[in-house]
Amino acid sequence: MIMLKEIAGEISGMFAADLRLSLAILGIVALAAALVAVPGLDPLIGGGVLLVGCSLVLVTSVARSSRGRGAR
Repeated sequence: MIMLKEIAGEISGMFAADLRLSLAILGIVALAAALVAVPGLDPLIGGGVLLVGCSLVLVTSVARSSRGRGAR
């Protein structure tokens, strides 16, 4: 039971460490799900939104992180 608590603490810590990244990814997933749920839209549109959106979030997160560390 103690090990399960430690695992849950580690997983929640990963999400809390970069809350902005987590919220952005959840927003993109929700947007893609909403687009796919609309009747008549191709699921490839949702996949494209996931691909492009997650890629943009990753790039901006890395850029923000590298600016915060400064040049070395």
